[in-house]
This record gives sequence, structure tokens and C-alpha cells, in this order.
Amino acid sequence: MTAAKAGKGDNLNGHTVGKGPCRAKPSERRDDLPGIWVGYGKLVKMFRTRALMSREQLAERVGYSVDQVASVEQGRRPAKIAFTTAAEEVLNAMGTLAILQDDVDLAKLPMFFQDFAQIEMEALSRFSFDPLLVPGLLQTEGYARAMFAGHVPQLNEDQVEQSVEGRLARQRLLSREPVVNLSFVIGEAALRSVVGDEEVMAEQLRYLLRVSQLRKAEIQVMPVHARFHPGLEGPFVVLETLENRRYAYLESQGVGHVVSEPSTVGRLTLRYGTLRSMALNIDESARLIGKLIGDR
Repeated sequence: MTAAKAGKGDNLNGHTVGKGPCRAKPSERRDDLPGIWVGYGKLVKMFRTRALMSREQLAERVGYSVDQVASVEQGRRPAKIAFTTAAEEVLNAMGTLAILQDDVDLAKLPMFFQDFAQIEMEALSRFSFDPLLVPGLLQTEGYARAMFAGHVPQLNEDQVEQSVEGRLARQRLLSREPVVNLSFVIGEAALRSVVGDEEVMAEQLRYLLRVSQLRKAEIQVMPVHARFHPGLEGPFVVLETLENRRYAYLESQGVGHVVSEPSTVGRLTLRYGTLRSMALNIDESARLIGKLIGDR
């Protein structure tokens, strides 16, 4: 078994063209900035300088504010994919920024989760059981934001925003090529519990129903009246990579573990098969989700 690090959830100053370098004051230096954000920012600044472009000019071309461009260049704020796409064209970066985007997004995730997120990127199949919360890969922005806003200890505004961005970026797995075989068993309690408010939950349930109807992923609901089942011991994920390596992931209270030991992964895979057989089938699950939407 390989244990992922536990850590807090998911921030080099630059200069405009024609001005001398601006160094950070000791009190402004941040040693906790992810290295990939700092490196990405330095590349943006290098390409901008080579293009004889000021921050103001770059901001106007990519649709960002000057402060936002400065934050990206200084590594204080991670670039979104929209920024990267625009900056690639404006600065003629030749794919240099785009190739870093996945790593930039990865650094938005909590440290304890990053090991698994890297493995997840290479998934051939991914099966998960989530008894109390909608799984992150299926969360709407509103649901994810409400979760991070309620984090204890409290996160500041930037941390909430970066955590939401990191969670939504992971959802590219749903449309990745080659297609990933995705299966979710979700506890009925997760669908009835109110995260955010009733409007957020209604939107979340409608999204689950749309996904289930499009068959992007198989969604099954474990009813609250189900008899004793192996999922009562907690949530877990089992997956197989494109290289046919099998892993499991366990998480509780901000501590996550990536499991590679074959017998343990095999045991969890067997448990997942049992959970699928005990849960409502796909059509029954969709009907229950639709009923819950109607009840709100």
C-alpha cells in the first residue's frame, strides 16, 4: 500500500515591458506557491516580453484584468484553460503553455489527493461508491462551491475558487478519449441531503439525471432501506489504468490513501460488484432521481 500525503486543501514577481525587474519584498515572498504555477507564470512573462507586449496589452488581448495577468505571471493564481488557450495564440507559445495545463490544474487539488488524481488521468475504468456526498466527478459548480465554502477550517475566497476550479477540471475525464468506463453507486442519503440550498440541490439532481440519460456514466442509487451491505464501511474507488494496473483509493476526513496491493484492490473490487448488485438498477435510479427533483 502506498499512502498519499495528507495536507491542507487546495498561492515572484514580474515586470512590464520597458521597466526594470521588480523584486518581491521579503514579506511578500510565498514559499508555499506550487512550483508548476510559478514556472508557468515565468513562461508567460518570457513569451510576453519576447513579444514586446505589456501586461496591459496582454490583458486586453486575452480578456483578463491586468491584476489577473500579474497574478498568473507571479504564480499566485493558476491559469484557467481559457487563459492558456488565448495566451497560446496571442503569444505564439507553440503549445508550451498548453502542455502544462493538466499539471497546473493538478496543483489546485489538495496535496493528499494529487497522487490519486495523477493515476485517475490514466484510467481505463473507474468505479466508485459514495454514500453521503455526490462524487466529485459529477458535482455541479454550485454544489462544489457550497462544499468548499463550508470547509472546516474555513478556506479563504481564493482557496475556495481554486478548489472549485480543480474539481471541475477533473471532470474532463468524463469526455476523455479513449473513453473511460465509469460507474457510480451513490447513496440515496447523498441525494436527499441539502448541500448549499434547495436550488443548488435541484440543479445537481437535474445534472445527474442528464448524465445518466446520456450514458456518459452508469449511475446507480443505493436506497436508504437497503439491508446491510459492504459499503457501510465507507466510500472507495477502484480503477484500472490504460496499462492495466489496478488501484484503489480510500479517503476520510481529509486523509487519502492510494492502494496498489493486489489482494486489497481485489477485495474492494469484489465489494463494489456486490454493491452494484444491491443498488437500484440504472433505470430505477433515474426514476428515483426524477422523483426527488419533483419533490423539491
